[in-house]
Amino acid sequence: MVITIASFKGGVAKSTTAVHCAAYLQQLDSTLLVDGDPNRSVTDWGKTGKLPFAICDERQAAITVPQYKNIVIDTRARPEEEDLKQLALGCHLLILPCTPDPLSIKTLELTLSALNAIGADRYRVLLTAVPPPPQTDGAEAREFLEQLGLPIFKNSVRRFKAFQKAVYQGTTVKEVPEDRGTLGWKDYELVGKEMVDIVNALTYARTQVAQTA
Repeated sequence: MVITIASFKGGVAKSTTAVHCAAYLQQLDSTLLVDGDPNRSVTDWGKTGKLPFAICDERQAAITVPQYKNIVIDTRARPEEEDLKQLALGCHLLILPCTPDPLSIKTLELTLSALNAIGADRYRVLLTAVPPPPQTDGAEAREFLEQLGLPIFKNSVRRFKAFQKAVYQGTTVKEVPEDRGTLGWKDYELVGKEMVDIVNALTYARTQVAQTA
């Protein structure tokens, strides 16, 4: 299973999503996170050796990838249109994190226009850093995206300080019990389960089409 995380805007939890999706998949089978972001955020995050999966950068991917069952790719921010095309076509699922603020959603619309132009269909929007109630930003963003007919994860990731502490500690949020880290991990567990279901459904649909062609 190859999962790619991409975004045209910084600060939307792209690397955080890559790390926690990889941590979820590692529970199922051997998983490698390919750090394709020039900032090497994930590589720095994993220097403590406490993350439960393997990490390499894109220069080492060719020799390293065959050793693993699952691959998660953290891409550089704001990929060019041609890069986006290759990212979308070269994975089982492209995940597009988006925070529930107008600028992120506007940028996301541009990304999705580019994806639709190249005929990509294996992607889903993931709402991240959703503020807790009584704030309604998350619900309003979800309603807006659904009205646009965009494919969006049923589950979302809430905003917790524990995610910042996880970066400092070099761990997943699961290892930060204070500041609601357990709840943050639960959010990504639900996203992970949904991610696997989406990939299986897309794979089955493509198999059916191939058999009837």
